[in-house]
Amino acid sequence: MKLLYAIHKYDVFMFSWLINASIHNTLAKVSRYVSRTGDGGLYVLVMALQYWEYGSQNLLLQSVLLAFAIERPVYFVLKNGFKRNRPEAALKNFHSFIRPSDKFSFPSGHTSAAFVMAVLLGHFFPLLLIPLCCWAGLVGFSRVALGVHFPTDILVGCAMGVTIALFSIGQIT
Repeated sequence: MKLLYAIHKYDVFMFSWLINASIHNTLAKVSRYVSRTGDGGLYVLVMALQYWEYGSQNLLLQSVLLAFAIERPVYFVLKNGFKRNRPEAALKNFHSFIRPSDKFSFPSGHTSAAFVMAVLLGHFFPLLLIPLCCWAGLVGFSRVALGVHFPTDILVGCAMGVTIALFSIGQIT
């Protein structure tokens, strides 16, 4: 229990530091747009284009479908198992900049999904790996800047997304 308390204390410190930074209002405005790129619409578009161009035997399409068939249930079980309150519920006098789609914060689904897509697309298009991972990291950061996640929610979402993407690649290719 002491470890969890220490992690939470660190999370609150880092979260509060970011929220109170002088540049935060500008970050929050930009973060709204960055966060929206991780809502899932782009993922569907990319996969629809892959299907249209290459059909259902496309290895990228199969990898993405397998990855999300694993990622979404794991995300749901962890989020509803840990039931970690979002910053707005956990911190007095704090209000997030957006209304999250669900009640709990751990792990970040936006971050895990963004890293699934970044790693999978980066595997099949290696020149895009670094820019895509930077984008996925920005999606995670945007969720903290918007006040709906603590930093460790993002770290676990990242680890989860990368792990599931690599597993998916190993199973399909």
